[in-house]
Amino acid sequence: MNNLLKSFTAVSFLLLSPLVFANTQSTEIELSEEDFQLCLGELRAEANQQDIPAQTISQYLKDIQLNPKVIELDRSQPEFTSSFADYYTRRVSDTRIETGRKKYQALQPLLQRLTREYGIPGHYLVAFWGLETNYGGYLGYIPTLDALATLACEGRRGEYFKGELFNALRILQAGDVERDIMKGSWAGAMGQTQFMPAIFLQYALDDDGDGRRNLWESERDALASAANFLRGLGWQREERWGREVSLPEEFDFQLTGFANQRPLSEWARLGITLPGGAALPVADLEAAVIVPSGHNGPAFLAYGNFRVIMGWNRSESYAIAVGRLADRIAGGGALHQAPVPAPRLNREQVSKLQETLNQLGHDAGDVDGLLGPGTRKALARYQQANGMVADGFPDQDVLTHLGILP
Repeated sequence: MNNLLKSFTAVSFLLLSPLVFANTQSTEIELSEEDFQLCLGELRAEANQQDIPAQTISQYLKDIQLNPKVIELDRSQPEFTSSFADYYTRRVSDTRIETGRKKYQALQPLLQRLTREYGIPGHYLVAFWGLETNYGGYLGYIPTLDALATLACEGRRGEYFKGELFNALRILQAGDVERDIMKGSWAGAMGQTQFMPAIFLQYALDDDGDGRRNLWESERDALASAANFLRGLGWQREERWGREVSLPEEFDFQLTGFANQRPLSEWARLGITLPGGAALPVADLEAAVIVPSGHNGPAFLAYGNFRVIMGWNRSESYAIAVGRLADRIAGGGALHQAPVPAPRLNREQVSKLQETLNQLGHDAGDVDGLLGPGTRKALARYQQANGMVADGFPDQDVLTHLGILP
């Protein structure tokens, strides 16, 4: 994946993924108005050295405002863990499914054409659209130039956001959107597809032929741009995203994750079936087993297009939600096995979990209070060593066994 896409997926993860934590606490905001104005002067000078006309710089950089709310959101510190079950229930809701089905039917001529031209089935395009902005219903309210300038001057990822600010100026220079319409998320993601400016410049399309790549107000432009982006990410035309499956009782959960991709035929040999017991389809595909809420929750085989979805947002839970919402929009049924809730942990409890695993020799990595992949792998090693199902899922039993919960 090139640097442009890495940057986009990193920001998308912050904005849209099921956060490892929820209910955030904010840290102190240190950027003063005086510092911001000094920074703006430096940004104007640097913009003059780019391929941005002086008139554009003068027109759009003169009235930029410091937005403390953007810094607050950027620096917010999560307080409690949130589970896949919580995320999935919110994101693949009955209302979103029903609305998606209506949009899918109403836009069939457009979606069929986009499928022919870009190779992306329409129900996937509608699913991305639904997850990103609720089918264009909520685009964000923060002026994009204010957000990007604030983050460029705030300093933590200043170089990245400075580049995106200049990209936003190029979009305005091209006449794709008016400044008062260019609003979006606190991190600068814009339009019905929530593209960062660099992704917009590379992949946004004028599908309705009005001379503008208007991802805010044109459904045609937004969906065509999503199709163009997914093609650029490497979407395989004839493949699904993946599917729900049933695992055999003796399944070795150390085989889960993308480090253990295997051909479908190998998974079938190991006893994996479709829900209800039917055989897996015969296809020359590799897949990984994903169990986002442990051995008591649903299991999925993730195909190559699952990784493409993660190029849009690098969260596995987001990718499952896109795939499942697409399935439901196309008429598929509910999950056969519902996701399992996990206990809510605060950062202090996660830090204690990491410290305990490290002390026991299971190497959870740095004690940072974040329940990430390293901690999950260490937890799986502990489970295996203690005769538990080694799925790495922090359920009540293993947390009690470790002394994290009563």
